[in-house]
Amino acid sequence: MPFLLRLIAPIDRLSLALAGLLRWGVLLAVLLSAANALLRKTLDLGSNALLEGQWYLFAAVFLLGAGPVLLRNGHVRIDVLAQRFGLRVQALIDLLGLLLVVLPLCLLLIELSWPLFAEAWRSGEASANAGGLPRWPAWALLPLGFGLLALQTGAEALRRLAFLAGALPSPYAAAAAPAAGGPQP
Repeated sequence: MPFLLRLIAPIDRLSLALAGLLRWGVLLAVLLSAANALLRKTLDLGSNALLEGQWYLFAAVFLLGAGPVLLRNGHVRIDVLAQRFGLRVQALIDLLGLLLVVLPLCLLLIELSWPLFAEAWRSGEASANAGGLPRWPAWALLPLGFGLLALQTGAEALRRLAFLAGALPSPYAAAAAPAAGGPQP
């Protein structure tokens, strides 16, 4: 168990670092959107590359941000039901959900999306729009995002398992306390 517990911290650090980068992705997407709108409305100039870049950034924030959201316990859940149980029952429910739903879904989506990315990479697939962007970066976000979510899912499952075994005081400490010296999502 101690070896497995040592895996949690690097995964958490990766998620927190990624969250810090994704903040900049949100800002860049907003700036691209504003620039594209201004160019279209004031100078009657449009750019499919700017528009698609904004879409890619939104997709990156959404797909790559799932792990940090899970780390911070910010995912959707039915708190009305969860708050009726003690921490041990909540941790057990979380553990079962992570192992029986989230992790298999991540693995399935990685398996299904990898061939799409590989084919787009191999063929050099590009947007059908004039001046559009290559498509492989967008396709790469799918297996990458679900891979990162699977990693954080594993860390969260280990955290709950360690709590249930008495090796950690609370599985929700990472969500409540900021990481020392790391970026905050």
